Amino acid sequence: MSKLEILVIDDEPQIRKLLEINLESNGYKVLQAESGKEGILLSANRAPDLIILDLGLPDKSGHEVLKELRVWYKKAIIILSVQNNENDIVLALDNGATDYLTKPFRTGELLARIRASLKRNTSPEGNALNLFNDIEIDFVGRTVKREGDLIKLTSTEYDLLALFANNAGRVLTHQYILREIWGVGLQTETQYLRVFVGTLRKKIEISPNRPRHIITESGVGYRFV
Repeated sequence: MSKLEILVIDDEPQIRKLLEINLESNGYKVLQAESGKEGILLSANRAPDLIILDLGLPDKSGHEVLKELRVWYKKAIIILSVQNNENDIVLALDNGATDYLTKPFRTGELLARIRASLKRNTSPEGNALNLFNDIEIDFVGRTVKREGDLIKLTSTEYDLLALFANNAGRVLTHQYILREIWGVGLQTETQYLRVFVGTLRKKIEISPNRPRHIITESGVGYRFV
């Protein structure tokens, strides 16, 4: 069985070496690029299974590289950057990043994020029936069950859950969710979204105050696990 390939786009040699050692010791094959241009070319030639992208590149902004990649690259992209302000995180996620991790990072957490992101490469979208632990979603019949019991959802609640499930493991920003479910006109209505997430949690979570599936990413959005 061939190893999954991960492309690291980062201009710091010590970071690339650290990632190479840790990722290869965990069974991945590592490709490396030290600039945005090199990373884009390597991505096109090798089509890696996942990309780890730094935002502070010498030739162009990582945000620009991300947008260029997302024109055609549909697999997971994890941002790994020293830039940790909320605007950068939200911008990267809105531009299509699968996840965002700041430097310095813990290797165990990065590996967990990689595993979750790789699972998203096999998105449930298009499959009729999908199981998320105790939650079963029928994308054809638009029905949802928890531990075998049918859950009554409104059309909007179902659409929201389907959006989460089709992006399982990925952080979705408030603006992205609002745009996808309610359109451009309601992109700033985060309180509106909180109400719907709250009602959805009451229906699908065993303990809505300690959710297992719809996880809040403070100040950014939500992640479905």
